[in-house]
Amino acid sequence: MVVMRVRDRESIQEAVRRFRKLVERSGLKREMRSRQFYEKPSDIKRRARLRAVRRNLAAKRAIKSR
Repeated sequence: MVVMRVRDRESIQEAVRRFRKLVERSGLKREMRSRQFYEKPSDIKRRARLRAVRRNLAAKRAIKSR
């Protein structure tokens, strides 16, 4: 849970901006999106495997370009 106290003399815009950053850093928004719909465990594993493959290809390209 994200807890934030509004500071003295802090405008609403500043407080909302700080709150958005806190929520984003905590990973709450990403988790809510991922839990919005049920996803089969096999699909989760497949996406993770594809992400790893892309990450490895990008690392190889970065090494090659040096």
